[in-house]
Amino acid sequence: MFPAPAFAIAMTIALAVLTTALTMLRVPVPAGIGGTDKLHHLLAFAALALPIATVRPRWSLGLALILAGYGGLIELVQPYVGRSRELADWTADLKGIAVGTLAGVGLNRLAWLLRGRRLA
Repeated sequence: MFPAPAFAIAMTIALAVLTTALTMLRVPVPAGIGGTDKLHHLLAFAALALPIATVRPRWSLGLALILAGYGGLIELVQPYVGRSRELADWTADLKGIAVGTLAGVGLNRLAWLLRGRRLA
C-alpha cells in the first residue's frame, strides 16, 4: 500500500495534469455543470492543495507558492492556446489554494486529535 505522502503527491500530480489539460484545451462545459468559471478555478486549486496539506501540513506554504506560480503560468500561457487571460481567474486560483490548504491542515489536526483520544 502507498504511504500517505506518496499517495498525496501522486494525487496532486494527477490533478495538476488534468487541470493543465482542461485549462489549455478549448473544452466546452457540458450542460448541467453548474457554477461559474471562477468557482471551477477555486475548486480545482482547492483540490490541488488539499491532499498534501492533509498529510504534510508543514509542506503547505511551499506547495501554496508552487501552486500560485502554476496558476499564474496557466493564465500567462492561455492566450497562446486560444483561451483568455484573466486576473480574476488567478485570484480564484489563489482563493482555492487557501481553501484547500486550510481544509487539509484542519483535517490533519482533526485526525491527530482523534488518534490521541483513541490512545488515551
